[in-house]
Amino acid sequence: MAGLFAAFAYSVMPGLARSSDRTFVEAMQNINKAILNPVFMFPFMAAIPLLGLAVVLAWRGHGRAALPWLIAALVLYLLAFVVTSGLNVPLNDQLAKAGSPDHIKDPAAVRENFESAWAAWNIVRALLHTAAFGCLLWTLIVFGAHRTQETAATATLTPRPLAAEQPNGGIHPGPAPVAGSPTAQVGPTLQGQRAPWTRGPRR
Repeated sequence: MAGLFAAFAYSVMPGLARSSDRTFVEAMQNINKAILNPVFMFPFMAAIPLLGLAVVLAWRGHGRAALPWLIAALVLYLLAFVVTSGLNVPLNDQLAKAGSPDHIKDPAAVRENFESAWAAWNIVRALLHTAAFGCLLWTLIVFGAHRTQETAATATLTPRPLAAEQPNGGIHPGPAPVAGSPTAQVGPTLQGQRAPWTRGPRR
């Protein structure tokens, strides 16, 4: 929506401003009829309930850090919706009631009652939609940073397994043998010799 209304503000309306009165009225009437299609209506109407759902999910889930920006985006979009439905659409209806451009007696008066007001409110809604889009982008950044911090904190608090419990099959080393103990004396015995404590009387 931000791109569409911005395109009207910086290209469509300035271009039509150079046309004759009758051409302007005819072009705007045709645009207002052509834009009422599913490609425009679905994102325009679905954005509000989808943003409301996102606010609820963020409140109930792990996205509370980004919740203020989601709410701001929703409020801005609602304001833009009010501008469109309460100001631009009535002007469109007024233009449609003027009838066919070929039969309008004073197209200059029809244009004068429509053009400046419609263009001004279109700029307002374009700015509101752009601000809402910016809030949504910042929501993604805040949510991503928050998730990264949560992951790092979880990894820090997770206890490491003991050596005896390591999954690679390693064995936790036991206590070192005490000097003078039988265990300590087994190590140095040479192959083919018996440990001193196992030697019996010579024969």
